[in-house]
Amino acid sequence: MASSSSHPRRYHVFPSFCGEDVRRNFLSHFHKELQLNGIDAFKDGGIKRSRSIWPELKQAIWESRVSIVVLSKNYGGSSWCLDELVEIMECKEVSGQTVMPIFYGVDPTDVRKQSGDFGKSFDTICHVRTEEERQRWKQALTSVASIAGDCSSKWDNDAVMIERIVTNVLQELNWCTPSKDFKDLVGLEAHVSNLNSMLCLDSNEVKIIGIWGPAGIGKTTIARALYNQLSSSGDDFQLNLFMENVKGVQRRNELHGYSLKLHLQERFLSEIFNQRTKISHLGVAQERLKNQKALVVLDDVDGLEQLNALIDTTEWFGYGTRIIVTTEDRQLLKAHGINQVYEVGYPSQGEAFKILCRYAFGDNSAPKGFYDLATEVTKLAGDLPLGLSVLGASLRGLSKEEWINAIPRLRTSLNGKIEKLLGVCYDGLDEKDKTLFLHVACLFNGEKVDRVKQLLAKSALDADFGLKVLVDRSLIHIYADGYIVMHFLLQQMGKEIIRGQCINDPGRRQFLVDAQEISDVLVDETGTKNVLGISLDMSELDDEVYISVKAFKKMTNLQFLRLYNHFPDEAVKLQLPHGLDYLPRKLRLLHWDSYPIKCMPSKFRPEFLVELTLRDSKLVKLWEGVQPLTSLTYMDLSASKNIKDIPNLSGAMNMEKLYLRFCENLVTVSSSSLQNLNKLKVLDMSCCTKLKALPTNINLESLSILNLRGCSKLKRFPCISTQVQFMSLGETAIEKVPSLIRLCSRLVSLEMAGCKNLKTLPPVPASIEILDLSKTRVEFIYVDHMHMPFICLFGDRC
Repeated sequence: MASSSSHPRRYHVFPSFCGEDVRRNFLSHFHKELQLNGIDAFKDGGIKRSRSIWPELKQAIWESRVSIVVLSKNYGGSSWCLDELVEIMECKEVSGQTVMPIFYGVDPTDVRKQSGDFGKSFDTICHVRTEEERQRWKQALTSVASIAGDCSSKWDNDAVMIERIVTNVLQELNWCTPSKDFKDLVGLEAHVSNLNSMLCLDSNEVKIIGIWGPAGIGKTTIARALYNQLSSSGDDFQLNLFMENVKGVQRRNELHGYSLKLHLQERFLSEIFNQRTKISHLGVAQERLKNQKALVVLDDVDGLEQLNALIDTTEWFGYGTRIIVTTEDRQLLKAHGINQVYEVGYPSQGEAFKILCRYAFGDNSAPKGFYDLATEVTKLAGDLPLGLSVLGASLRGLSKEEWINAIPRLRTSLNGKIEKLLGVCYDGLDEKDKTLFLHVACLFNGEKVDRVKQLLAKSALDADFGLKVLVDRSLIHIYADGYIVMHFLLQQMGKEIIRGQCINDPGRRQFLVDAQEISDVLVDETGTKNVLGISLDMSELDDEVYISVKAFKKMTNLQFLRLYNHFPDEAVKLQLPHGLDYLPRKLRLLHWDSYPIKCMPSKFRPEFLVELTLRDSKLVKLWEGVQPLTSLTYMDLSASKNIKDIPNLSGAMNMEKLYLRFCENLVTVSSSSLQNLNKLKVLDMSCCTKLKALPTNINLESLSILNLRGCSKLKRFPCISTQVQFMSLGETAIEKVPSLIRLCSRLVSLEMAGCKNLKTLPPVPASIEILDLSKTRVEFIYVDHMHMPFICLFGDRC
């Protein structure tokens, strides 16, 4: 028989069964469950079996990843079934196919020994067959019955058993289906093979190895491929973790010493156990990990503190643990005692040429007429995989003449440095896409793609198309969860481009991202109409900064102003001692934590504003009168403790989320503030401790989440939407729930825990799934449907 490599895997599953026993009951349900889970199973279509279709059946067996053998009463009496089984067991022996037996109405011992009713059926067919056939069948039955499988006698019903079988099939397919994520990456297989040898997986010791090389060489890609292979190989690792961008944690948070270690360990434990974990001391990680065999990758480490926090000693982990650390600093590995280091070298000239061609032409080689051009560009790229991929993508689709015109520029601008190489890729963009690239580099790296598109909507940049261009040119990556990620080197290049716009006068640049430069511009009033965006982490300021009253007067084109505080408990460092006269009307994003004065500038017209975030502000009133707010989708005034009412939002017809948490002096909300918010999905006013009521004459048609928990003076049930799905009203003074609640036909969760004045509850809608009445005085509830997953009825009982 040919090896498995000559048989493409067309099917996930080949089911072998006796039709008269299972086709009309078990098999139909089984096929349906397989289909619902996206598992492709071979089907004979109910055709009467004859020798003419045997070659098709035989081929299907060898082209399936898993064979499921349903051993029933009459299976052993069917020569077709027995011949299939012989072929299946041969396929298992030759190609390693997974075989999963199901003992349906028969005992595994009877199958193995060909005894009982199963044996009688088998003996009947053997009477008219040769001894050679009998022995082949007998051996196949004995072998398949020796494999652990599911037995129908252990299950109450077929449905539950089928779900279990399909779950096992899915798990098996995850193990036996080779990952295609890295199949086209040149030279990767050799790297992974070398690292597998270094890991000595048969050894029971805890082993740590390093992967070392320059930025852009492919360390993360190699580590990811190795991790994917090991974590899906069926090995007995109890825990798996690929911890990305470890150095970014320290850089983003500016943490050191004990705080850094605590933060890193919290992230480590949260990710490896897949649940948010808070710890109070550094002994927790060792205690939780010491008996666990783990597979861990720490990617992009650049500080000894990081290693000390996460993998201080091998005693922290269980026997057989394997830890892989990627870094650009070999000395760092030595300092931590990691002596087994795999150096990722530059690819050979042949491999580098292939990498470039993959990105430039989608093939391993260059088309006719491009070979010499591709060879020269490969040399100019300095054989760095990141540079080869980015440059190749930037040339993709260009004509031969365009390649010829581009090469002189490459010769003069590269000088063997990756930054200049990436600069060439930037120069290949049109002006709109260049501007979009700089927006991402300075403001939006790590942000959700939908949010970025919303903030840039109706601008000249055409963000939808432009982001696709940046992805195609390998300048950004958009992950499956929707986050935009730009490589660190590319981001640095973008910031350098901005800095180069006017080295000695930052107020003339498009974007300001350096804390000291932003401070100087705002104090000295040196901003200009060139400035499009400002992003400042105020925790980076060393001292208090006193902003001029006219700080933004000349920045007439400012669209993105983000003054945030990474450590909200720190003292406010950005002050407006004389107030603020002006904010640009073109602002799309206004995020100013701890806004230090009582009101917005009186002449501010937020007609382009998409997001407004003024958390922990000193605001008493946001603005007077009705403002043009048609672009506004998001507002967050949380913890603005002096604000007494929210402004008229009647013009904010596109508002989707409104957060007013912990606004302790907010007493009332007028109808005019909410009545036109028909796109509002989230209203969160939790812990507004003086709030007494919400308007009653409105019905917000899109509201999904309403959170008023902790509004301790709220007595009246908020009937502001019949479309609401999740209501949190716990710890309020509500005394009565109106019978109109039955109109809330989409209500899934109603939380009223701690409403001590609540004595009764009217019938709730049939849609309800979660009802929390703990710590209330309700003693009886009428539920107009059969199933309720979770109900808290009396006192503290749930």
